[in-house]
Amino acid sequence: MQYTYPDMAKFTGTVRFTELEGGFFELQSDEGTVYRLSGTFSVDAGARVRVHGKLESGGFGIHMSGPSLEVERIETL
Repeated sequence: MQYTYPDMAKFTGTVRFTELEGGFFELQSDEGTVYRLSGTFSVDAGARVRVHGKLESGGFGIHMSGPSLEVERIETL
């Protein structure tokens, strides 16, 4: 039996890399929302992925790109 954490979320979309402020990865979700990806993961810009993670509270970070999504797991589609 696998336990699903209630604060975990799943998003599907395309990864992009933005060079602003030293560079960071974002997820352009299929629904149109942009999330700044944080945590440790390995994925190339342009990849279609499914991200399992937790939305961090507190709104926008210093990158001002969208809510931060702490990556727990990322799958290339």
